[in-house]
Amino acid sequence: MMFIDSHAHMLSRTTDDYEAMAAAGVVAVIEPAFWVGQPRTHVGTYIDYLSSIVGFERFRAGQFGIRHYCTIGLNSKEANNEELAEGVMEILPRFALKEGVVAIGEIGYDEQTALEDKYFRLQIELAMELDLPVMIHTPHRDKKRGTSRSMDVCDEHGIDPSKVVIDHNNEETVAETLDRGYWAAFSIYPSTKMGSDRMVDILQQYGPERIIVDSACDWGISEPLGVAKTAKLALQRGVPEDHVRLVCYQNPLDAYGQSGQMKEDDWLNPPAIDQRTFFEGNSILRGGREPWIEDQPAQRTLENLVIK
Repeated sequence: MMFIDSHAHMLSRTTDDYEAMAAAGVVAVIEPAFWVGQPRTHVGTYIDYLSSIVGFERFRAGQFGIRHYCTIGLNSKEANNEELAEGVMEILPRFALKEGVVAIGEIGYDEQTALEDKYFRLQIELAMELDLPVMIHTPHRDKKRGTSRSMDVCDEHGIDPSKVVIDHNNEETVAETLDRGYWAAFSIYPSTKMGSDRMVDILQQYGPERIIVDSACDWGISEPLGVAKTAKLALQRGVPEDHVRLVCYQNPLDAYGQSGQMKEDDWLNPPAIDQRTFFEGNSILRGGREPWIEDQPAQRTLENLVIK
């Protein structure tokens, strides 16, 4: 079994989560830049955060055989701090060009303020300039209006809908998102956003085309195995294997692979794992734990993509 979790805030997760995800078949994750639980007040803290998700977190995931990618952006909540937002916009282009960056995101609306709209539009223009996909965060409140408005803004700027992933969809938004030609992503999140049962209902109603299942696991109560568990439930409820493969693997690869930074060969022919290696003098090992060392890289084949 192979899965891609295309929305996972791994900086806030543990090594146990990486081990569990790898054991469940997750071969790649995408980590969107996002709000970290409390407001950042200085551009320098944003620089350090973005440096972590393009640097150390990429290394840490690789120590468990998972390929790590990320998206770069100013999130909608912090767009309301204009001084901070202006500073972040100055640094974004240099981070967006880093290795492993597959989109500008997650961007969009929170309270749907004028400042959120301003910086949402500027970042769409940056994505178009760099020919990168966009990951859009749809608001938790007034979601239907915010989702429609997000797509209206994208249409106004002329970005190709096939380059835009609308995330955190639900039953109210999915039809319009698909009808307008955008990718519709769903976050499998305990008690809110979207549960596995509801997700399977949506797959049975709408099919797999342009639908993506992710976990959005973060620093709160969330489920890093959301993609794998939803795939298992979908199969149990009779969703065809090829449909499950599309929404949990191929669709995110097709959407974010448009960046040129994410290729199937990255995990089909990965480097060998050697947990004795260091990043900036730092190792993931603690307390004399035996390192995981591969003499040869683990070989995966396309046949492994059939879920059994």
